[in-house]
Amino acid sequence: MLDKPTQPQLPRCWSNISSDGEGIESMSMHEQSSTEITNATNWYALKVFYNRTAKVDAQLKGRNIESYIPMKSVEQVVAGRKVRRRKPAISSLMFMRCSEVEASEIQKLLMGEVMVYRNRGERQPAAIPDNQMQTFIRVTSIDDLGLEYLGETSEEWSTGDRVRVTGGIFQGAEGYIKRIKGNHRLIVAIEGVIAVATSYIPTCFLEKVE
Repeated sequence: MLDKPTQPQLPRCWSNISSDGEGIESMSMHEQSSTEITNATNWYALKVFYNRTAKVDAQLKGRNIESYIPMKSVEQVVAGRKVRRRKPAISSLMFMRCSEVEASEIQKLLMGEVMVYRNRGERQPAAIPDNQMQTFIRVTSIDDLGLEYLGETSEEWSTGDRVRVTGGIFQGAEGYIKRIKGNHRLIVAIEGVIAVATSYIPTCFLEKVE
């Protein structure tokens, strides 16, 4: 029996919209702003139960919702030959890009199969900043055996020098540099959800981000 999932803590992604002002015009502007935010598309994290990422992915595609499943490379011996394959890195995690309304609808539609990550103490789904998601996709899309998923993020992975990779297979990625098992490795995180460490990156390929 699976333990009941706890609500992971994500950074507050929405700010309150001011509804100050008087008259019909002020109310109209407020309603327009609210509609724009509601219809805007963002990335959201999904905790998937019972290893059903493939099934959930198919249902999202059926609703024309973009999705992303972080993968990892593994080597297996098949018929005496070593073969490299890609498989889901974490069987209980995937992402979708949609509006806040659609994210809430997915939660209701797939109740018991998924949990949309939310801000602690809030009802709405927690939107992931585009820059975090783009860097995460860039790094986890690379076919590299050295990628290591570190589980839910903590302050440990978001401190120290923030750097940009200037060369090699991870060129353009930004994150925090950490020494793991004696090697300099880039940590890329989706705050409150997941962190991943790259393989060794030479210091000559790193520049500090001010």
